[in-house]
Amino acid sequence: MEELDLIVETVKQDMDAAIKHLDHAFQRIRAGRASTSMVQDVMVEYYGAPTPINQVANVSVPDAMTISIQPWDKTAINAIEKAIINSNLGFAPSNNGENIILNVPPLTEERRKELAKQAKSETEQTKIVVRNARQEGLKELKKLEGVSEDVIKGVEEDIQALTDKYVKLCDDHLKIKDAEIMKV
Repeated sequence: MEELDLIVETVKQDMDAAIKHLDHAFQRIRAGRASTSMVQDVMVEYYGAPTPINQVANVSVPDAMTISIQPWDKTAINAIEKAIINSNLGFAPSNNGENIILNVPPLTEERRKELAKQAKSETEQTKIVVRNARQEGLKELKKLEGVSEDVIKGVEEDIQALTDKYVKLCDDHLKIKDAEIMKV
């Protein structure tokens, strides 16, 4: 039945979106090496409007422990520096008038544990979103009329199987990120 397929498809799309969000959140959690994704969410006050850093500067990684930010407009250098400081990334930017250099310090054991906790928290939030998608799907099923209980039962089992699959996917992503964070 078309309505049933639509409900299952909607649940699956919501769960896919949750996993994409988890991956994006994990990109922001640092794992030892410098990466342009560490600063991708920094917003710079540029001509009175908050602008993503990659739209006002060239962001590159010259080596494993350095991020280089070269503004296209030299007048924006102070605004970029301020945005980095205010973003609580834990980096002290150094500004040589031409570009900004971020030295990414090696992670301490304590910081690794904090990041692992943060990754676990993101994973738990994602699992909640996955379970909420299941709840929404089951609610939509209950609203349907003229569908046999056996068919409903079958679709409920399909939705539960999807939920189990995506919760396991969350755990798998966490295992990989955890290993990445704890690798010295």
